[in-house]
Amino acid sequence: MKEELKRVLEVLHLAEKLKYELRHSWLSNGRQESVAEHTWRMSLMLVLLEPYLDNEIDVARALKMVIVHDLVEAEAGDIPAFEVFTAEMKELKRVRELKAIDNLREALGNGIGQHVYELWHEFEDKLTYEARVANALDKLEVQIQHNHASMDAWLEIEQEFVFLMGQHTEFDACLSQLKELIEELAVQKMEAAGIDVAAVKQRMLTKPAVGA
Repeated sequence: MKEELKRVLEVLHLAEKLKYELRHSWLSNGRQESVAEHTWRMSLMLVLLEPYLDNEIDVARALKMVIVHDLVEAEAGDIPAFEVFTAEMKELKRVRELKAIDNLREALGNGIGQHVYELWHEFEDKLTYEARVANALDKLEVQIQHNHASMDAWLEIEQEFVFLMGQHTEFDACLSQLKELIEELAVQKMEAAGIDVAAVKQRMLTKPAVGA
């Protein structure tokens, strides 16, 4: 067992990078958000929303997916959604993350390593209800954080992302209603900053789909 625990400890050392790997999201105090902080609030969202979801959920499995879904970024780094808007860039991101999850499986060994590998793929491919919930929380938490941040931190494309959350939540009434509340707050924030929301929506019609 000691050798297996050494493997776990090595991956925990690697995971420490997620405490300082920064995302393109800003906190209400003006500091940039870390990957680990994003994962923590996703976990809290799952705990608080679980009673309201349409279907019973395996909370333990869903929490595991939430916790490991960004673990690959300790090796591959965080790539913001607004940078992944072509097929080539999506493929590059996918290749980097697949290599990272393969390396994690090898580092941990066939037991827990295989389990983490399967959880990551279940999340990425939305193979189960739990995976779809976890994936939706990933997108919703991002917008909640943007709503906390100063409008000066928003890129133009992030104004458009406000109206793309529905494609990730439409399978569940609870998540759809939460999406509506988050979207309403984002619209209020944009309008208060003098942004023409109707113009943002019109702009989206002339652009290729982003943020999927």
